[in-house]
Amino acid sequence: MPKKKKSEAETKEEIIEDIEESGVPEKIAEKEEEIDEKIEEEFDEKVAEAESHSEELAEKKKKLLEKVKKLKEKISEGEVSTEDLKEKVKVKKRTDMLIPLEDYVKSGIYLGTRVVTPTMKQFVYRRRADGLAIFNTDIIDEKLKEGIEYLSQFAPEDVILACKRQAGWRAAEMFSKATGIRVFAKKYPAGILTNTRLPDFFETELTIVTDSWLDKNALNDTLNVHKKILMICDTNNFSQGANKIIIGNNKSGKSLGVIFYLLARGYCKARGIEADIPDLEFWTIEEEEKERVVKKVLEQSNAEFGV
Repeated sequence: MPKKKKSEAETKEEIIEDIEESGVPEKIAEKEEEIDEKIEEEFDEKVAEAESHSEELAEKKKKLLEKVKKLKEKISEGEVSTEDLKEKVKVKKRTDMLIPLEDYVKSGIYLGTRVVTPTMKQFVYRRRADGLAIFNTDIIDEKLKEGIEYLSQFAPEDVILACKRQAGWRAAEMFSKATGIRVFAKKYPAGILTNTRLPDFFETELTIVTDSWLDKNALNDTLNVHKKILMICDTNNFSQGANKIIIGNNKSGKSLGVIFYLLARGYCKARGIEADIPDLEFWTIEEEEKERVVKKVLEQSNAEFGV
């Protein structure tokens, strides 16, 4: 006798009974409970962590507000003034300068050119209405201090100064007399550092370059023999090849006078060289003005003695 075919509903009931007898639903329920418990634990931990962090922020904010309150009280009492603080900083900087700020200004050392190279852009403070770039005097002073310190590492016989610019000849010669450093003013004989067959060939360790454009022969010779370079750079100069730079106006006799005076004074002091270094005014005075001053002094002397 053929078996009676089960209906679809009976088949479903049997499958459900088999699943219930196997215990799978209970296991699934247990897993769901475990997952819910873990989620709740993690959630509680996150909430606690957030509350703790919030308390820390609130505490920091409270302390910061207390500091602000105290600072406001000091300001209101006149103990602290922003303008006073700025003025104190300015005064301290000025007292630490190699020479008074007024002397820097009078020499025009801060005046650049209308051309500013990429390497000198960082030292430019602003541009005047006529287009001239202006150096920051604080940085000028810092670079001069660095230049003096660097130059002082070398003996006089191991250093040369190249100055082809006429405006700096007199100050360069004064620098040479004070320090004992050899100076090539007016003209630099190309090859004396590189060509051993020349009768006036010699070796040096450092070359002071007044202007990389005019003193390019001295600059190139020094680079070819792999020696050090201390370079004076105006806004239109490139400082490539220099081991140390001094920034400032290298076109003016007064400005170069200030630079060579400070280098000579600092160098002699650092190396213990006894030298009779004239006052700054003798380094920056123009030739015509110098002749006028000397003439006036002679006239006064003659008048005193009835000549």
